[in-house]
Amino acid sequence: MNIALIAHDTKKELMVQFCIAYCGVLSRNNLCATGTTGKMVEQATGLNIQRYLSGSQGGDQQISARISCNEIDLLLFFRDPLTAQPHEPNERDLLRLCDVHNIPVATNIATAEALIHALERGDLDWRQLVNPA
Repeated sequence: MNIALIAHDTKKELMVQFCIAYCGVLSRNNLCATGTTGKMVEQATGLNIQRYLSGSQGGDQQISARISCNEIDLLLFFRDPLTAQPHEPNERDLLRLCDVHNIPVATNIATAEALIHALERGDLDWRQLVNPA
């Protein structure tokens, strides 16, 4: 599965801790992330992560492009709902694209854990249900 990781500045350490906790599951998948988030997770876990630009420099849009091309299967986007983000319109577009393309999204730790456990059990192989071979 192709998993994208994004975290606002105030949630980056939470993303790192999440990835440390679920390193085994994540290591069996293809990971990509916005720049700083990817760098921090990679350094803390040793996971192989394809890094894009930082979110404010267009990394969100790069991941959006991959979603549009059906190249992302799951998005973990740890958002800070209490702090206004200067690139919020790009983030809204990113979340809208996930809805359009039926991409499971976690915007907080509780949902991320539910999705990661479903992934571990094999419950997220939904593309085969929608597009059987």
